[in-house]
Amino acid sequence: MKNVRKQRFYKSGIALSLVLLIFCTPSISLGWGAAGHMMVAQIAYGRLNPKAKAKANELLAIEINPAAESRKSKDFVNASHWADDLRPFTEFDSFKPLHFIDNPFSIDDTPLPAGVPEPDNIVKALEDNLNILKTSTDKDAQAQALRLIIHFVGDIHQPLHCATRVDRNHPDGDRGGNLVSIKVPGTNGKLKTTNLHSFWDGGIGDFPTTGANFKPPALSKIPPAAAKAKAGNPANDPDLKLDDPFNFSAWANESFALAKDVAYDGMQSGAKPSVAYKSKALKVARKRVAWGGYRLAALLNAVWPN
Repeated sequence: MKNVRKQRFYKSGIALSLVLLIFCTPSISLGWGAAGHMMVAQIAYGRLNPKAKAKANELLAIEINPAAESRKSKDFVNASHWADDLRPFTEFDSFKPLHFIDNPFSIDDTPLPAGVPEPDNIVKALEDNLNILKTSTDKDAQAQALRLIIHFVGDIHQPLHCATRVDRNHPDGDRGGNLVSIKVPGTNGKLKTTNLHSFWDGGIGDFPTTGANFKPPALSKIPPAAAKAKAGNPANDPDLKLDDPFNFSAWANESFALAKDVAYDGMQSGAKPSVAYKSKALKVARKRVAWGGYRLAALLNAVWPN
């Protein structure tokens, strides 16, 4: 019932306590960039059964608050970045912790911080919104739950959304690589500084780019990018476990392992990702987008079977 009340807050715009904002400063990245989320949604939408597709289209046609933002994202693919489009609206700040789960690990025996991960996290958010989608009779609540599920399934497959690295310089964790500055190629061959989390959000520099003020890429750029993600990552991989479409903790654990073994590998502040690192990371990023799409479709097909 706690999350149902939050859903009503989302519709009404009445401010809740912002105590969780200490974990979510404005500079912190929230998830795959708009392109990554759109790629997940593109893959999923093509795999929905007729009933699930019709139900999704029906709910996404509903204008929920903020109406101007939901009006711009009534199709399934654009609805995937709606949860990030709320960034300028401070009344929704208390939902920022729901985009991730900070599972900590230490690399130098620094004790793990207490109270991490937070009880309000992406696994809990997916469980709560799934319950609303399956059981609520409130169409507005269901419409919001669907938008959040589309987005959060993408987020939970981004490895750095499920881990925080602890060391003596970051005893409370590095917020999924947000506090790890790295050097990547910029314009005119010059290096620019970004953070590790943002590098992964952009698909290791390979996903379609987001415009100024987080403007999503054109829809026309998404199908070819999604096709790249699916190539070599078939939906019949038994490790996907598509017959178990609500196992959100397992998805988070996969991302946690990939964060430790791939995303953080050799990446300390000031590092420049090597060619080998970028090649391996891009393969992982594409696979996680593909798996997110397959699993999102399996989830919605299970909610609304033919």
